[in-house]
This record gives sequence, C-alpha cells and structure tokens, in this order.
Amino acid sequence: MRTALLFILIVDVSVAADRVHLTKRASELDPRAREYPEIDFTFADKAGKPVDVQHAVIDLKVESRGRLVIWLMGYSAPLFERLGDYGLHAIQVHYANKWFGIIPAKARDDGTSLGQMRLEATTGEDATPLARIAKPDGMMERARIFLIWLAREHPAGKWDQFLNADQSAVRWDKVIIAGSSHGATSAARFAKHQRVDRVVMFCGPRDQLESWQGFPSATPANRFFGFSHVLDGGWTGDHYCRSWQMLGLHQFGPIVDVDSTAAPFGNSRRLTTQFDVKGDAKRAHSSVVPGSAAAKDERGGHRHEAVWKYLFTHPVEAVGSAVPIDPACGENLPKR
Repeated sequence: MRTALLFILIVDVSVAADRVHLTKRASELDPRAREYPEIDFTFADKAGKPVDVQHAVIDLKVESRGRLVIWLMGYSAPLFERLGDYGLHAIQVHYANKWFGIIPAKARDDGTSLGQMRLEATTGEDATPLARIAKPDGMMERARIFLIWLAREHPAGKWDQFLNADQSAVRWDKVIIAGSSHGATSAARFAKHQRVDRVVMFCGPRDQLESWQGFPSATPANRFFGFSHVLDGGWTGDHYCRSWQMLGLHQFGPIVDVDSTAAPFGNSRRLTTQFDVKGDAKRAHSSVVPGSAAAKDERGGHRHEAVWKYLFTHPVEAVGSAVPIDPACGENLPKR
C-alpha cells in the first residue's frame, strides 16, 4: 500500500528546486466528465495513452502576483516555466474543444457559428444547436474542479485564492485567460462574455467572418494583449488586424514591431515581429510562443523574453495613445 501511494505522488507532482509541476487526469477528478468520440475528444488515444492529463505549475521561490493563467492549448513547458518565473500560477485544462470537424462548412462560414461554438466549449452552457457540451466538460468547470484538487493536494501553492469561499466558482477577476491560434481566439471570445483580469492572445484571434469581436465586452479592451508574426497567414488574410480593431485595441496605441522597439513597446496592445523565418508561414504562426520556433539571439537565447513578460505582467492601466482605424484592414477578407 505504501509503495502504491508513493507511485501516485511521483506521477502527480514533480519538483525542480522550488518550481512545482502537478498533473492530474480530468477523468479522475470528476465522475461527471465524459468523452465525445464524435469529435475525437477522448480520455486516451488509440494506443491507450492518456490525453486528458491536466497541468499546473508554480514557482514557490518567486513572490506571487496573485494571478492565475488558464492556458487553452496543449501544455507548453517553456511557457509555463516563464509564467512561474513571473510569479504567476498557471494551469492547462483538458476541455471539449475538438469541435471544428462537426461544423458543416456552410455553418462554419455563416458569421455566427464559430463564436457560438467557442462559447459553449469554454462555458459548458448551451450556446449553439451544433453541439451538446455538458457543463462538466467545458473549460470553466474543468478549471474549477482542477483548482479544488490543487488546493487540497498542494496547500503551499495557495491555489484556493482562485476560488470563491465555498469553491462553487472560479475567481475570474484573478484569471489571465491565454492561448495561441485556436486557443487565442477562444480566450478572446470567452473574455467578451466573462470578465477576466487579462487576455493574452498569441497568433490570434481569427474567426474572420464573425462579428463577436465587436460585441459589448465584459472584459475592458485595455486588458487584451496580442502578439503575432507578420508572415503568419492571419496577417496576409487580414484576420488579425480586423479582430484587433474590432476589439478596440487601436485605442491603446499603434501596431508595434517589437524587433525595433524596446519594452514597454509604447504601452501598445498590438505587438508584431518580423524576424527571419525563411518565408515559412507555419513557423511564423508558432514562433511567437516560447519554444523551438521562437526567435533566437547569437548566443541561442530567446529574443522575445521581454515581450512575453510584457504580455502577462504589464500594468493594464498603462496604455499608449489612440490611433485611427486602418481603413485598408479587411481588403483581403473573402467576399460574402
């Protein structure tokens, strides 16, 4: 019995110095959690390997900022290490987000279905007739259940500060919702619906035919931060410039090239890079997130360290000067 208990602890918790990395399967945390094989959303892959493992990271030697990052993509160790360095708590949750394949092409381009599907996947509430995602399988509930477990299993991390008194809800006012690409778009859609402390959008948002980016927002516009590469297809198709303007980010400064402007980048919310990716649009898309595709300096270090820290920690009250909307943005969008 003692040996079995030791094995469970090794699987669920790893410690490097004062950085703590905890993992737990969503299917083990909540008996209400279910699979959606019709959208290839399962607890294990065809080989039986668990795919519903959720991750949490905190660095106990760094003074806490009292903010929780919820990452809406797959776990990224390089990113989570930096979030710990910034004094942030961070979790990645497994929620029902593999829904693109079930949307008919006509609905996908109708200007409303993508945003509705993102809202249902993140909230677990009925937002679209195209899906039936139960509350326990939405991001909000998966995050709450994971935080309850973290508060119990790792009290030193003070994870309970991100739950209300009876643990019936997440303290969204203390949450930074973040993601890249698909995750960035879902993060922005969720933040329009639910007020959060901050939104960090790597290579996003898109949904270029949708109107939700211009909806009244529960989260003030100055709390949205974006970063993308100019060779990313989201730029050549005007997706990013359109979404950023609809979100109102031009009110806080021009689009800033981080390779020629030092932090704090004019306090802008719209950051871009144009470092050499050898014309590779796919690399450009993923290059703005910490990892192998990111820009390196002559010593092999990451060139955008200051950018990443800015996105997650820059005071939201510090903003740049408003600039006019770019009338040329949208010229490359498909005609409906």
